[in-house]
Amino acid sequence: MTFVIVGLVVVVVLLLGIMLSRGGPRQEPGVVRFDVLVDRADPGHVVLVEIYRDRQAADDHKATAHYATWRDAVAPWMARPRSSVAYLNVSPDDAGWLA
Repeated sequence: MTFVIVGLVVVVVLLLGIMLSRGGPRQEPGVVRFDVLVDRADPGHVVLVEIYRDRQAADDHKATAHYATWRDAVAPWMARPRSSVAYLNVSPDDAGWLA
């Protein structure tokens, strides 16, 4: 899960860039889910929930041109540096996610 804190002015642009990018992460093999969430209480707090089949799929995602383009484009908008938290799924198990 990646946490992105941005100024309110750029939230719409950020979300559109993620969701509408051609060849974006939802098209990549190995991506199970790629969700964009906005904090109701703080619309400048955007959470990307990224679920990959395995570590290699996550690494492959970070090696794509669209990831580098997004990362570099949004860096100046961050109110603080991006952060990431890795979770272990408990329920559903791996078979439930990959079904």
